[in-house]
Amino acid sequence: ISIAKKIILHDGTLLITRTDKKVYLKLKKIYPKAVFEEKAKIIYLRKKPAISKKGTVLIVTAGTADMPVAEEARVTLELMGNKVEALYDVGVAGLHRVLDKKDSLERASVIIVIAGMDGALASVVSGLVSKPVIAVPTSVGYGASFSGIAPLLTADLRGLDAENLGGGRAMHVQAVVEGTQQRRVLADVRHDAEF
Repeated sequence: ISIAKKIILHDGTLLITRTDKKVYLKLKKIYPKAVFEEKAKIIYLRKKPAISKKGTVLIVTAGTADMPVAEEARVTLELMGNKVEALYDVGVAGLHRVLDKKDSLERASVIIVIAGMDGALASVVSGLVSKPVIAVPTSVGYGASFSGIAPLLTADLRGLDAENLGGGRAMHVQAVVEGTQQRRVLADVRHDAEF
């Protein structure tokens, strides 16, 4: 609680990740406007609105088991002023599900793919679009993931960055998205040069 007070005094925005309702109830007594997002396991408080960012970040998950990490990323990105859309449960086990969403994939500025440890969905999405794709493996799923190393091996694909296991959290996602948005032009140029 004392750390939260210092953060709020410093810049007016508090973001606590990987937390629970017990912590929220303690904080709510001091800051009644604090919000708890149970699926994301995030507590946040913002005294003033965030500056809106350009473009849309699309979060894509393979299955419903990936949703807690996706929700953590969604809440964090929205808190930081990003417009966020989500496509849940469109994994490669039913390839038609991701192919049916090609229009949504094309409209996004940056795509975060949160999907198991094998990295298959991120590879497919990266092959469908000419924009940055961030692969965030989670500790669930099936396939030959080699303890989460497989997605890192696919990171050499055009426009695909692989992040740490379950890395939906907080400022890390924001920094990655902002950095990737700046590299979008480079990803498009590399894509055109390869074909």
